[in-house]
Amino acid sequence: MDDSRIIKTEYSEEMQKSFIDYAMSVIIARALPDVRDGLKPVQRRTLYDMYELGIRYDRPYRKSARIVGDTMGKYHPHGDSSIYDALVVMTQDFKRGLPLVDGHGNFGNIEGDGAAAMRYTEARLQRVTQEAFLGDLDKDVVDFVPNFDETEKEPAVLPVKIPNFLVNGSEGIAVGMATSTPPHNLGEVIDAMKAYMQNEDITTKELMRYLKGPDFPTGGIVTNKDDLQGIYETGVGKVRIRGKVEFEKLKGGKTNVVITEIPYTMIGMNISKFLSDVAGLVETKKTMDVVDISNQSSKEGIRIVIELRKDADAENFVNLLYKKTRLEDTFGVNMLAICGGRPETMGLKAILKANVDFQFQIATRKYNNLLAKELERKEVQEGLIKACNVIDLIIEILRGSKDRNMAKACLVEGKTEGIKFKLKESRIMAAQLSFTEKQANAILEMRLYKLIGLEIEALIKEHEETMANIYRYEDILERRSSMAQVIINELDGYKKLYSQKRRTVIENVEEAVYREKEVEETELIFLMDRFGYAKTIDSAAYERNREAADTENRFVFPCKNTGKVCLFTSAGQLHTIKVMDIPFGKFRDKGMPIDNISNYDSKKEEIVYMTSQTQLNLRRVAFVTAQSMLKLVDGGEFDVSKRTVAATRLGEDDSVISVMPIEEQSSIVLQTREGYFLKFPLEEIPEKKKAALGVRGMKLGARDAVENAYYIQNTVETAIEYKGKTVILNNLKPGKRDSKGTKIRV
Repeated sequence: MDDSRIIKTEYSEEMQKSFIDYAMSVIIARALPDVRDGLKPVQRRTLYDMYELGIRYDRPYRKSARIVGDTMGKYHPHGDSSIYDALVVMTQDFKRGLPLVDGHGNFGNIEGDGAAAMRYTEARLQRVTQEAFLGDLDKDVVDFVPNFDETEKEPAVLPVKIPNFLVNGSEGIAVGMATSTPPHNLGEVIDAMKAYMQNEDITTKELMRYLKGPDFPTGGIVTNKDDLQGIYETGVGKVRIRGKVEFEKLKGGKTNVVITEIPYTMIGMNISKFLSDVAGLVETKKTMDVVDISNQSSKEGIRIVIELRKDADAENFVNLLYKKTRLEDTFGVNMLAICGGRPETMGLKAILKANVDFQFQIATRKYNNLLAKELERKEVQEGLIKACNVIDLIIEILRGSKDRNMAKACLVEGKTEGIKFKLKESRIMAAQLSFTEKQANAILEMRLYKLIGLEIEALIKEHEETMANIYRYEDILERRSSMAQVIINELDGYKKLYSQKRRTVIENVEEAVYREKEVEETELIFLMDRFGYAKTIDSAAYERNREAADTENRFVFPCKNTGKVCLFTSAGQLHTIKVMDIPFGKFRDKGMPIDNISNYDSKKEEIVYMTSQTQLNLRRVAFVTAQSMLKLVDGGEFDVSKRTVAATRLGEDDSVISVMPIEEQSSIVLQTREGYFLKFPLEEIPEKKKAALGVRGMKLGARDAVENAYYIQNTVETAIEYKGKTVILNNLKPGKRDSKGTKIRV
């Protein structure tokens, strides 16, 4: 191998350079739209390809697969799914305020059903796309650049006549940045653009007299009107949106809550999630008002019906939906786009400025090209008119010339050598001719019927029109006000043809307040069997089945329906569970796994102790770990709002083996795996905070660990079974904390 071909470089430098190149490629060539036409490269290439294929709005639809394949082969060398996805979105009127493609077939729906495969669907350009996006492509108004393999040319930007970046909005995730621009009303955007053109010093507040705010195709209500000015000044912020709700009164005092418009963020699978969220509110007893829920949406529009029970507070229920579901949601605004070849977050005024500058740029190129063509036409027309006046001489020149070049030389330069003239005067007149090259070519190509009187009159009239066009084009190019008026007239035309009424209501609405119904406090009994199934029953049912309840369940204790249950684990965690979340039922009901109603994970930890928050608050709690760390903690420290907190601090490879509220007990007995027992007074255990490690309870052998902890009263005999032998704990020799203890021989 030739060593001279090996390039040595720092790995970190190469990685940095490669990543920056990749990031810029994603930012510029894939994920972000250009502020001038509001299109990402894949969208721009797809529309241009349809234009090139002649798939116009007034022509038959063509298979989407043909469009996708042609775009991929000529302009966009990426996956066909990305091209088809872009095509699909451009057809969906529930995602775009102004759909750019006319789709024929199944292109998905608002409820999240995907489009049919590209081999089944067909598409063509919308009329607005053809006129306002692609209409001037043949007038050389934008630059064309080579495609990926330099076999074709593609436009660097489309000559879009409306601020599409605002009208249709955009979403995209690049590297280290993202764009999220809401759609707006076409008529309002055009009015704002005209206002900026007439006064470039206009403020954002004044612009918002014309552009009120986002206009989502799904309708809904923007509830934070006062925040919009700040969003449009900076280009960043949050828009709060709600669905539209109506109430239908039924016979018998019942009410139906009918959702007729949804937030823009609920498009797709989020509708089914909303339905499941409402069902979840019923299952978790957040509300008892729902009788039935059904999605009756169709092509005519959204209709989600929630039937409430008799005498339910419908408005309070809707506030619950706003608080607990996506019926009220936020749309994060970040108006980031490519401007001047680089990503930039822009406010409303900056976006309008970029679009106005672009309109003047393409208008200047357009009218320069049109003027050049009219001047060329004028030159030819004047030559033909002049030729008609001396047509006899020209015919004599043509008849006397040996070839075209001889005749042309005479017409342009007055050369008469070699040409046969009938009259001497004709040669003298021919020598005075001075037509231009273009005029001479037009004369030589002129047909005889053009000499008819009416044709000559038409030529003179055409010349007058050409002169009028030249005067108009020169005026447009020389006076900015004239060009501005042309742009405004075009905008007015698009507004008249394509604008729609605003669909989204914008107002200031106070945050929804849900008033939970006060629950009458009652005493319940918590039961959890050895398999981890938990439930609550009323006290009367427990009294009737006390013996069976105590023997069949691992934990049995009283609790209040408004309180909490505390679950301590071997991992030193405290999981709290609202009693309301625990299923209430009959004594023989199975209940629900404790894993399903708490953060407890049976695969990672074991339950050491459970009790009610009320009982815990009144006592001190003793903790014992496998490595013999002890402490007492005031039970009030475990009255927390979080569902999971650390109940104690553990050393490395340590675990909790006992948690016990202390009442009348006077001594503790620790028993190790190797059979050592140590009894000492509880007074020797210090009270500490729950975050403390504790103190050592007894000295352990290298492989030994505390296995059990027993709490006894000196006046009450306590006996246990240990390896087939009865051990009376009260008779154990008293020791001191942090000693080895006595080994029980069996």
